[in-house]
This record gives sequence, structure tokens and C-alpha cells, in this order.
Amino acid sequence: MTQVLALANQKGGVGKTTTSVNLAASLAATRRKVLLVDLDPQGNATMGVGVDKHALEQTLCDVLLQGLDPYACVHHLENVGIDLLPANADLTAAEVELMRSSGAETRLKDSLAKIKQDYEFVILDCPPALNMLTLNAMVAADGVIIPMQCEYYALEGLSALLDTIEQVRSTVNPHLQIEGLLRTMFDPRNTLSNDVSAQLIEHFGDKVYRTIVPRNVRLAEAPSYGLPALLYEKTSRGALAYLALAGEMLRRNSHTSSAMSTQDNASVA
Repeated sequence: MTQVLALANQKGGVGKTTTSVNLAASLAATRRKVLLVDLDPQGNATMGVGVDKHALEQTLCDVLLQGLDPYACVHHLENVGIDLLPANADLTAAEVELMRSSGAETRLKDSLAKIKQDYEFVILDCPPALNMLTLNAMVAADGVIIPMQCEYYALEGLSALLDTIEQVRSTVNPHLQIEGLLRTMFDPRNTLSNDVSAQLIEHFGDKVYRTIVPRNVRLAEAPSYGLPALLYEKTSRGALAYLALAGEMLRRNSHTSSAMSTQDNASVA
């Protein structure tokens, strides 16, 4: 069964695209079929896996606005082991147009319905804003992963994001849930980071991933080479952290599936 996950946080610079790219690559390394969807007009996820956003003839914009078959612009990236629905600055026009159209919040969901059965995971890299593109992602998603730095302003922004998730759940996507909170760019020597981390665990419990992504030079360097950290420097702390995150997610899914199976068997009995 396909799991569609939106990587969302309206605060920029929290490692959202880094997480999208590296989580997709790490899941692929475990032999899962993965589709990465770039929903950010900046096209950073597209560039981060080695696709030139300036040379694209067809992008997610054409899928959302023109109804283009998504298969027509999916890029298969053999070296990374994933497929990509790319984006570039044209997506800004899509956002403006979607705001003018009624029922536009389901465009992405409808488009993904045509192809998502080919994948085990669909990773949606959202823009750093709670806009129509992010709304489309949340309507299409089963769960939201929230990458965040452990700092004061991150907690302030989190409440707005949680409100948005709840509004989407109560109106257009009742199945949407918080998949997990991921602590990124973490420095254990920083007292504030540790304090915020403790507050997250206190309020969200096991929704906070045990995996912590540290500050890591290799993670920062890898996008300039168009590679996930796993291919740029597989032994780096950043690459290993995202492999650990992929493993943690798969174990969670396995436990959830087992629990559901047990409940179904009990119901039958």
C-alpha cells in the first residue's frame, strides 16, 4: 500500500528539502519504490537530485494546470534509485492560478491517483509557506512529517502548522495525521536545543522520531553536486542519520500493520 507523506514547515531553513531528498534516497536504498514530488517553485529538491530545473520542458506545473499525465514528466533517476516529479519557477504561476479556481485543493491528489500505485512511498517536498501548494500536499497526503530545528521560533511556527493540519483534517482529508516530528541540524552542546527537544517529547511523545539529524557539513555540500548525502559521502553522519530515519519509519509501519492485522483478526473472531 502506498504511503504519501508531505514534508511541511512554513519556516524556511529547517532542513525540509534536505530531508525530502535524503529520506527518499534512503528509502530507495532499502529497495522501496519511491517518488519524490517537488512542490517548491525554488526547485531545490529537483536540483538536489541532479536534474537541471532550467532545462525542464514539462514540470509539475503542467500536471496541476494543464492536466498533463504525470507519467509524461516523471524522471527516473537510476543513480539515486528514485523517480522525480520536478518543479521550477513555473510553479509560482500554478499557485496563483490555483488560488483563483474552485476545488483546486484536490488537483495534486487527483493527479497522484493516476500513478501512486506504482510506488511504496510518495514524498512531497512542500514550499516554506502555508499556501495553496502546501494545502494540495496535505489534501493528497496520508501523513505529515515536520522537520524542525530545536529553537524558540520553531515552536512558535509549529502551532500555526498544527492548526492548518487540523483544519485540513476536519474539512477535506479526515485521514491526515502527523506522521512524525524530526529534529534537524541538532547540536547537543546547545542548551536551548536540548530544552526544546525535551518539550517536543513531552508534548508529542512517540510522534517525535528517535532519530536526530545533526549539523553536518556533508549534508550541506551534497546538493551542490546534485546528490543525496548517501551518494555524496555515505559514511557521513548526515547520511547515516537519514538511513536511520528510513529504518525507524519502516519499523513503525511494520508495527502499525501488525496491530491492524491483529485487530482485523479479532473482529472476524
